[in-house]
Amino acid sequence: MDLGIKGKVALVMASSRGLGQAMAVSLAREGVKVAVTGRNPEGLKHSVELIEAAGGKALALNWDLSDISVIDGLVSQVEKELGPIDILINNTGGPPPTLATGQDPALWQKSFNDMVLSLIAITDRVLPGMRQRQWGRIITSTTSGAIAPIKNLAISNTLRAALLAWSKTLSAEVAHEGVTVNIIMPGRIATDRLRQLDEAKAKRENISYADAVKASLQQIPMGRYGDPQEYGDAAAFLASQNASFITGTVMRIDGGQIQAI
Repeated sequence: MDLGIKGKVALVMASSRGLGQAMAVSLAREGVKVAVTGRNPEGLKHSVELIEAAGGKALALNWDLSDISVIDGLVSQVEKELGPIDILINNTGGPPPTLATGQDPALWQKSFNDMVLSLIAITDRVLPGMRQRQWGRIITSTTSGAIAPIKNLAISNTLRAALLAWSKTLSAEVAHEGVTVNIIMPGRIATDRLRQLDEAKAKRENISYADAVKASLQQIPMGRYGDPQEYGDAAAFLASQNASFITGTVMRIDGGQIQAI
């Protein structure tokens, strides 16, 4: 299927590894020019290699999401080297596992700045161009915990739920201008982040890592973890011309795991 986005320009946040990297590669396979971002030089280098191996063009940017002062300069660099941004993939790393109570307010504030405020500010920077060109895709990657809270991930559950409300509100504001705004939501996808969570569960419950994974798989009707590229391909579809009438919605890539309707 031709997704109709060859030659478009994408900015993919937090894409030096994991789900961000997978989304960047899937877009590159469709002929999209991709700017990848992160703080790990080796990870960024690997993302560029994967994109180029897929036949795409890449630009790597060292980008600290906690510093909103760099947004204008880095977006301007993408526009200069690749062109105006047509597709924005909002993605961040996750906070440490936490309970809902007893957390330092400074941790809540830092997490909000890194995971919510930064993405809103980046979107505000690229959105005017999309509206002017009457075409754009804004896709925000969250977590299943935003609609079915996950135990011991209180900060992640709370702040990513805020992104759902923001995305839905924004979608109605720009729909008539050819800009779609959607959420893509992973279940358990086989990334380093998931391994860390399974390891933490094993330690917390004093069980083996294998038993922690087994318990997780029992919650997934498909009986397996998702492949990162399956997630990336779903994001590429939402970014496509074929998805031009899909906005303000949540796409779950979860193997049937999320129980909420």
